[in-house]
Amino acid sequence: MTIHFYGIPNCDTVKKARGWLEAEGLDYTFHDYKKEGADRAKVAGWIADKGVDIVLNKRGTTFRKLDDAEKAAAEDASGAVELLVANPSMIKRPVVEHDGGLLVGFKADEWAAALK
Repeated sequence: MTIHFYGIPNCDTVKKARGWLEAEGLDYTFHDYKKEGADRAKVAGWIADKGVDIVLNKRGTTFRKLDDAEKAAAEDASGAVELLVANPSMIKRPVVEHDGGLLVGFKADEWAAALK
């Protein structure tokens, strides 16, 4: 199985998810948003698959600092893509692409069902 893992290394949820993958003996490729940025086509695909409400992290400080016009633009899929490409820290973490689909966020039971 091919697993592509997207996130930020110092995020606690990313650390927990990476630890889970390693404990399960699952190999993955890690993409660090801070160093490599977020790919527009990938972000658009994630939003098309899961929806803006799942992919966009509205609870983080970066989103909360946006003005009302930017927050309103994020409600639309194309506006959200532009916002997330410009500010990848607002993408809910982690995002995992695997042979069977897409996982957003970390829930061990959900990951076990999808990746084992």
